[in-house]
Amino acid sequence: MVAPRCVFRHLAAAMRPPILTPLFAGLHTLSGIGPKFLKLFAQLLSRDQPRFVDALFHLPHSAIDRRARPKLRDVQPDTIVTVEVHVDKHKPAPPRGRVPHRVLAHDETNDIEFVFFGMPRERIEKMLPVGEKRFVSGKAILYDGRLQMTHPDRVVDEAGLAKMAAVEPVYPLTQGLSNAMVRRACSAASTKAPALPEWIDGAFLRRKVTKLRVHPAPACAARASEPAEGITIYRSRLAYDELLAHQLALALVRSDMKKDPGRSHIASGALRAKIEAALPFSLTTSQRQAVDEIGKDLTADERMLRLLQGDVGSGKTLVALLAAAHVIESGKQAVIMAPTEVLARQHLARIAPLAKAAGIRVEILTGRERGAARNTMLADLATGAVQLLLGTHAVFQDDVIFPDLALAVVDEQHRFGVHQRLALADKGEATDVLVMTATPIPRTLVLTYFGDMDVSELREKPAGRMPIETVSIALDRLDEVVGAVQRAADSGARAYWICPLVEESEEVDLR
Repeated sequence: MVAPRCVFRHLAAAMRPPILTPLFAGLHTLSGIGPKFLKLFAQLLSRDQPRFVDALFHLPHSAIDRRARPKLRDVQPDTIVTVEVHVDKHKPAPPRGRVPHRVLAHDETNDIEFVFFGMPRERIEKMLPVGEKRFVSGKAILYDGRLQMTHPDRVVDEAGLAKMAAVEPVYPLTQGLSNAMVRRACSAASTKAPALPEWIDGAFLRRKVTKLRVHPAPACAARASEPAEGITIYRSRLAYDELLAHQLALALVRSDMKKDPGRSHIASGALRAKIEAALPFSLTTSQRQAVDEIGKDLTADERMLRLLQGDVGSGKTLVALLAAAHVIESGKQAVIMAPTEVLARQHLARIAPLAKAAGIRVEILTGRERGAARNTMLADLATGAVQLLLGTHAVFQDDVIFPDLALAVVDEQHRFGVHQRLALADKGEATDVLVMTATPIPRTLVLTYFGDMDVSELREKPAGRMPIETVSIALDRLDEVVGAVQRAADSGARAYWICPLVEESEEVDLR
């Protein structure tokens, strides 16, 4: 049997038209992306070896329109503007304290103040030299009746203005990568995109398409006559193409799964009974129904592909454990993959006592597990001694070997791509797949997005769950909140107090 991921990988290499080859070159070939930044791009693009095609589909989430260039008297507060000013005077920050460096400037209509926190004096003076004309772009505000701009986004001379993008895409980032660096990589990727034959009706396309690019190149991005909102059209086109590609991929997956028979896992229910006996509560009606539906799938000769829907706290993890107990009792293994280490360890905390009561050996594998302990655990997994593995993306790495993986559970499935789900199922022979989500999805959308997938729903909360009360209290009643927290602390309870700011800010009016 050839596993689905291998099918796609080999088919992709064999069937890829040569015209697409440049898009699959490594991003490291781009000037300025060395090992340090390549690692950050790998994290941002969720690929060990990021390629131009990965950058091409890393889309901006918004855009900054810098085309408004009013005189200072016409500047509307709380808007992004680009102003032409004459630099008058610097008021440097004192050596100690949190007082900012201020720069005074003007045009023939009004004055403005530029504010910088924690930036070296020499850099600011070089950027805004006294007596020179500069073009400054950023969000303007009124502070104490004065026009002010804190940490402008751009400060350029006349030559720099000619090169500055009038409409600038804003990308999702990761720590260590600036928007400018990501924009440069995405722009470079777009230059490698070949001219491909169009498959949509020409008349329809002409009614929909404008001249905007999703990844504008810095030198030609969105000229003054181009509407910033036009980018929505291209997002719609990409969404349309992506949906079609997704449906084709699902058709291939379904076709491949139907060609290969599933495996029947027979269990008496003894392990399930031990787990239920260790519970301090009874299963809800919908939990029992879901467990029965999954049990029938696991016993059948066809491969299971089932979606388990249920709100947070509805007991999806317990249903997944009972499903794992079914295949473990039949002498096989199971794995549960979560999108984050925090969630994986929460699963371990809930599952470990119940697994112990049933005599099931459970282990966890995340990026934190390293060295000899990790090697020992992987060796035990490869012999079958570890019956249930919990973890993050680490569970489908090449050195993670299951001798007989029968069930793969993917938690919060929308956080993983199809490739990652297939990579996990690829660890076993005719592996049954259960995906879980806390997001309610109508049946019609399940069919559209996931294809021919069976669905189980958890509509109730287990007994004994405390009700959650949410209230909104005005800031002038802060003393009442403090008093309530004090009373709770005195009674032995604990509280979280989350503040929107770590330090005071002159830009935002938050506590």
